[in-house]
Amino acid sequence: MAEEKVYLGTGRRKASVARVRMTPGKGKITINNRDVNEYLPFETLVMDLCQPLVATDTRDKFDIEANVSGGGFSGQTGAIRLGITRALLEYDINTDPNSETSFRKILKAAGFITRDSRKKERKKYGLRKARKAPQFSKR
Repeated sequence: MAEEKVYLGTGRRKASVARVRMTPGKGKITINNRDVNEYLPFETLVMDLCQPLVATDTRDKFDIEANVSGGGFSGQTGAIRLGITRALLEYDINTDPNSETSFRKILKAAGFITRDSRKKERKKYGLRKARKAPQFSKR
């Protein structure tokens, strides 16, 4: 029996970490053992998550299984998207590394390869939030 090829990718965004397994299939996306439309509350998040697959025209080629923890829906979606991108890059390298139509060029131009490093800034003492100060009174 032929061994099924699995491509892995890890993505992080805000406080979320996603481990993505990509296998050849029909385009089924599963997050934490639940269907993507059942797990994510908004259709825009599902579209955001699928952007790397749409850009590389592989939406119906792979089944995606993601385990994600930490953060909220937006951070988790960003983490899964980065994980999918890294798995696609691994697939691209293993199939044809010197191809003219490499996924790397497409994904880099769309800005999917770069990790979004923005995080919530910590609260400082003497302030109400990270930067919001109490109202100043001259007298």
